Amino acid sequence: MSGAGEGFRAGFAALAGRPNVGKSTLLNALVGEKLSIVTPRPQTTRHRILGLVNLPDAQIAFVDTPGLHHGARRALNRAMNRTAASALADADVVLFVVEAGRWTAEDQLALDRVVGSARPAIAVVNKMDRVQPREAALPFIAELAARHGFVDVVPCSARDTHNLDRLVERICAQLPLSPPLFPPDQLTDRDTAFRIAEEVREKLTLELNQEVPYGIAVAIERMVEEDGRLVVSAVIWVDREGQKPIVIGEGGERLKRVGRAARLALNRLLGKRVHLELWVKVREDWADNARALSALGLE
Repeated sequence: MSGAGEGFRAGFAALAGRPNVGKSTLLNALVGEKLSIVTPRPQTTRHRILGLVNLPDAQIAFVDTPGLHHGARRALNRAMNRTAASALADADVVLFVVEAGRWTAEDQLALDRVVGSARPAIAVVNKMDRVQPREAALPFIAELAARHGFVDVVPCSARDTHNLDRLVERICAQLPLSPPLFPPDQLTDRDTAFRIAEEVREKLTLELNQEVPYGIAVAIERMVEEDGRLVVSAVIWVDREGQKPIVIGEGGERLKRVGRAARLALNRLLGKRVHLELWVKVREDWADNARALSALGLE
């Protein structure tokens, strides 16, 4: 591949941390495009998602991971923790993401995994836009720095992109000398079908709020270009019969709202007209079924 002069660096930077610290928002901000879905609900991210940043002297392969968490009672939760742990093992540098001013037992769990990976780690203090004045975060930053021998501690905000340039510089310094690992025009390792399914799941999660917390998955059954538009049929899997009418809503109104919101977002994301057909089906206890997890790309 061209573009790799002497001194060029390339490698993997894994984002790790507990659920809801803003890893996916950070990935999207660093890459400059929405690759990971974002909702206020913990454990929204279920997969390992690659996002590439190409610079004049470096290529960073960011890896978004599920939040490391306790209480992994279901097979889905255990698979998510394994996905996050394996991304750490493959990383050249780990970005340990925390929320400014907040430290929990799950932050400590995530830090223990980061320490166990024996990879160079940068502590990323995210959500600094919520701290006023910013100096109020200094004691928290000092305490965090004392918890591990971090390469650096970088306060930033994924939401308003504050200090992300400095974070990128610190990441590049930790990458090995290497030619680019991916073509310069590649943005992610995830295909269009995956991104469509995730967009539908995001809109479902936002719409359902607390009603069907984690028993939902989305699979694309058909995707074809017709008359200048992308026609997509997707199945929404629930793991209880009683969840099906909740997802559909009275008179099908909830499913229509979800479909409309997802379609409009996909039109923008893909730069083309999308026609979306959604169906709701039941697969009992899919989140505890290894075969079902594998079929849905979650294992």
